[in-house]
Amino acid sequence: MIGRLRGTLISRQPPRLLIEVGGVGYELEAPMSTIYDLPGVGKEVILLTHYAVKEDSVALYGFLHEAERALFRNLLKVSGIGAKIALAVLSGVSVNDFARLVQAGDVVALTKIPGIGKKTAERIVVELRDRLDAPGVSLSGTLAHGGAPLDPAGEATVALLQLGYKPAEVTRLVQKVAASGDDAEAIIRKALRAALGG
Repeated sequence: MIGRLRGTLISRQPPRLLIEVGGVGYELEAPMSTIYDLPGVGKEVILLTHYAVKEDSVALYGFLHEAERALFRNLLKVSGIGAKIALAVLSGVSVNDFARLVQAGDVVALTKIPGIGKKTAERIVVELRDRLDAPGVSLSGTLAHGGAPLDPAGEATVALLQLGYKPAEVTRLVQKVAASGDDAEAIIRKALRAALGG
């Protein structure tokens, strides 16, 4: 089984990627969320992969983040959803937003994702509602009761708390490093540097 690839990005023709690893070219399909964040052609990439074998085909799917791969795998377990629809889901909505929609049971919003009709959306809600708390598919960035997404400082606060920092320390770090225009990732990076005395 192939779980991870590290190599040179040879071509990018969404949704297909070609990555050369040790002289071998691997063809993968990836969601747009991954493709948007890839470096330029000729640069090194590291992708987590999902290796799928069917009676008549073998396919390899690539993801930059474990949460994306975990959600992809969970979607494949839902009756009536194949890899094409699972990729469409990841291309159309973030992992956290998708988890929020499922937790809220928002069938109408789910049907706006290409390839998902009302019955499929209802199955997703029923079958995935409990699974989205599994490792790799987090609800960080959303309120615990499934409300609206937090602002970047709020998202960073949730992430730092999940990393084990004490609430008082998190508040101090976020207030110290957060600047106007920072996204959550930038705030988290700066806060971790500050926590380590950097």
